[in-house]
Amino acid sequence: MDFDRLTSTGTEAPTDADLWLALKAGQTNALGPLYDRHGGLVYGIALKVLSHTQDAEDLTQDIFVKLPLAAYDPQRGSLRTFLAILTRSRAIDRLRSRQVARAAVERLQSAQVIPPTRTPEQALAQAERAHDIQTALDQLSESQQKILRLAYYEGLSQTTIAERLDTPLGTVKTHSRRGLLRLRQILQERWGN
Repeated sequence: MDFDRLTSTGTEAPTDADLWLALKAGQTNALGPLYDRHGGLVYGIALKVLSHTQDAEDLTQDIFVKLPLAAYDPQRGSLRTFLAILTRSRAIDRLRSRQVARAAVERLQSAQVIPPTRTPEQALAQAERAHDIQTALDQLSESQQKILRLAYYEGLSQTTIAERLDTPLGTVKTHSRRGLLRLRQILQERWGN
């Protein structure tokens, strides 16, 4: 499917299926018309689910950047429906990831606080765990440490961290995920869990 031929020869605009096939064939200039047609829908769904404009913008960009790799089949339905379902699914995934990250922050912060009603043995055990966490953090790369400290000790979102560090959001997300996975591995080895 030749996108340039589609747009220059006919009086009719190319269909979504034509644009999709052109995009799959590596003709990235087909992405613009697809975005023009469906970008509002994708952004609207993302904003409704995520309730944050920056997150909705990030997801909209992510959907269209990765669209050539998506498993859309024009024989099975419209591209508009596919994009709506894909966007809702990815937005819910992001909400779940955010909730998991918040829970991890709360667990990490609670490990740092020693309640006064604990026995001396409990206080010592908790202090040792807090020390183990700090030691494990020190074993991460500098960028992972910085991002995790900003997220978990200062409670900053990944978007805010990316702005503060002048780093792409994707890089912040990658370093955060890899840092958490490495941290978990270190602590499991240490604690035998």
